[in-house]
Amino acid sequence: MTAREIALRVLVELDGMKKSDELLNRMLETSHLERSDRALAKELVAGTLKYRRQCDYVIERFYRHDYAKAAEVLKNILRLGVYQLLRLDRVPKSAAVNESVKLARKFKGDHLAKLVNGLLRNISKATIDLDAWTADMPEAQRLSILYSFPEWLAARWLARYGPDATLAMLAHGNLPPATGYRINRLKADPETLLARPELSDAKRVADAEGLDRFFFSKSFDRMEPLLKEGLVSVQNPAQGFACLLAAPQPGGAVLDMCAAPGGKATFMAELMENRGRVIALDRTPAKVARIASNAEALGITIIEPREGDALTFDPECAVDTLLLDAPCTGTGVLGRRAELRWRTTPEKLRELAGLQKAMLDRAASLLRPGGVLIYATCSVEPEENEQQAEAFLQRHPDFVTEASRLTLPGSSEGFDGGYAARFRKLEA
Repeated sequence: MTAREIALRVLVELDGMKKSDELLNRMLETSHLERSDRALAKELVAGTLKYRRQCDYVIERFYRHDYAKAAEVLKNILRLGVYQLLRLDRVPKSAAVNESVKLARKFKGDHLAKLVNGLLRNISKATIDLDAWTADMPEAQRLSILYSFPEWLAARWLARYGPDATLAMLAHGNLPPATGYRINRLKADPETLLARPELSDAKRVADAEGLDRFFFSKSFDRMEPLLKEGLVSVQNPAQGFACLLAAPQPGGAVLDMCAAPGGKATFMAELMENRGRVIALDRTPAKVARIASNAEALGITIIEPREGDALTFDPECAVDTLLLDAPCTGTGVLGRRAELRWRTTPEKLRELAGLQKAMLDRAASLLRPGGVLIYATCSVEPEENEQQAEAFLQRHPDFVTEASRLTLPGSSEGFDGGYAARFRKLEA
């Protein structure tokens, strides 16, 4: 299969449960594509998913029939073609059109191949004027097309954060996600490691709160040996902040209630100098195995990977520090998960807020008096963050808030969005 055919198959097979990157990686494993074609397939999947709303808007202006009734495979062929025409300068127009026509002929026959050919040949940067076409629209609708985001989400952000922050978040969501790395201080000194030639392009996070052990790099090939040696691990600094807020002490007992893939659990173990206990819980055996593998690579021995449900699990020990990195809408990481912006809905938000409430109540019951509870999400929605924290305190007067932080995507270069709050359980 070609890169474009693999991309199309991923887009067609994607459903509400599957993740595009997992589907794509499985298909690439059995393909014989060169590295450049693999990169093209990844770009086409991520880009077409992100720009789906904008592509559909453009296609509808040129489509002569009822686009809503078109077959999904045809819609995705057209989206792939339009994405290449409008966003991939390195792909010649002839290649974008001709390869789309080939896909249409293979999957839908000659008649629709002609439709695809005629439509795409009429589309180019010269025939598209999104600014003019959307100028008279309500602001949320206009932004949803220009940045290809759900209109309801753009409207929420405008109302909550204002136009400047909203534009920054929308723009950030369409950038290639930055790869952050955390230096493992159990094995490496940050100053010495960052002086190595292979890290000459590393951009260290300047932060007095402890995030200076994080850096960004675009050279994954150079990083691979360091990852295998366990000198670094992949983690965005926005995720690391929750662990720094927890400040787990060496010798303590920590429970990470939703631990997979283990980034926060391993960071807390590093902060504890590999002394004490970190119980890392997750529901599925494959994810539990991944936690164990990541801990082993980093030389961490205090992590206890456990399989179980966060709502019923009993650690059977006094917990000093509990981290609840709760399931959430993920609106702080929409640039990292291409399809997530289309799966997140107001109904899903309400459903997850209910689950978060139940998990927080369970967490409160497991923590010893005087212990620390960290509640974290990768969301920027108040129902999952500030409002959830306020409601928790009302239900649990034996807890107090000691600190909290909301990070908006795009507010700091390379940082994902997310929220973390630190609660202390009062002594009896």
